[in-house]
Amino acid sequence: MTASAAPLDLIRPGVDRSLREFVDRQRPFFTDPHLASLLSAAEDFLAGGKRLRPAFCYWGWRAAGGGDEPAMHTAAASLELLQASALIHDDVMDASDVRRGMPSAHRRFERMHAEAGWHGSAEQFGEGAAVLLGNLLLVWSGEMWRTSGLPPEAIATAQPVHDHMLTELMCGQYLDLLEQAQGQSTFDSALRVALFKSGKYSVEQPLRLGLVLAARAQHHWIDRLCVQYGQQVGIAFQLRDDILGVFGDPAETGKPAGDDLREGKRTILIARTLAEASPAQAETVRSLLGDPRLDAEGVERLRAAIEDSGARAACEEMIKRYLDNALRALEQAPIDETARTALASLAVAATSRRT
Repeated sequence: MTASAAPLDLIRPGVDRSLREFVDRQRPFFTDPHLASLLSAAEDFLAGGKRLRPAFCYWGWRAAGGGDEPAMHTAAASLELLQASALIHDDVMDASDVRRGMPSAHRRFERMHAEAGWHGSAEQFGEGAAVLLGNLLLVWSGEMWRTSGLPPEAIATAQPVHDHMLTELMCGQYLDLLEQAQGQSTFDSALRVALFKSGKYSVEQPLRLGLVLAARAQHHWIDRLCVQYGQQVGIAFQLRDDILGVFGDPAETGKPAGDDLREGKRTILIARTLAEASPAQAETVRSLLGDPRLDAEGVERLRAAIEDSGARAACEEMIKRYLDNALRALEQAPIDETARTALASLAVAATSRRT
């Protein structure tokens, strides 16, 4: 077991068990055979995932003095339901075909409609069913959080953080849509999307939830740690995701090679490319980015433009800088030493995924 994997390995069994037990409690609502496909899709989707958000929440709890309690595993696991909801909706908005190595939810329902020979549009049915599945998981996330078994006063204290996190996530998703529609590729606008859509809800706010749950209050040192460590790791995490979306191995990412290029994602990586590219490289990016029919040759041309412009190397350097800043802030925080080591390993794990 590597040092970077250990914090995830320690909490994964509890998170997985909590998710299974929660879904099992929902089964009485799905006795109608017509609903079986909805529950099955939810279970299949929840079987995957890195469990990073629950990990940051759990180790935030431990950092502020919380113990290894089953109820905390359950509260942290609720964030995996939120993540699943966000991914399902994101795939609908991006018209993505694959997620976690499987057909995306809307494609799964679309195929079910087509194979059964039902009336109407299979595509419209697939998108509608996926939106409802995402909504269901969002509702479940809130229910699992509230009924985790943690003391009511702890949940009440952390509830504003939870509510704020959901609002940030939805605003981030809208900013992402807006960015693609407007065709902007400035560094500042891409950074804003990265922070709101992923950085905050992937690291900063899960960490803050755990800290506040254990401390039962917001303290100045909590805010400093969440900003100076959480935001920095969150942005570096999204930068790594940007690089994986272009250069990642499908066996590792669970998505087709170059999918972000076909979807026209206006990422920090693309913004750096356009800022640093030669006129010919910039023309390649502008002409091919966002083409849903982009073939393997087109993907390679875009990759070459990004690589040769120096944007990939620049983003790698940014990841290192953000990570170094985060680890320095972590060293200065007044937290439990075991949790400090775990959070340092999590930061490395989140920002060093393989391409």
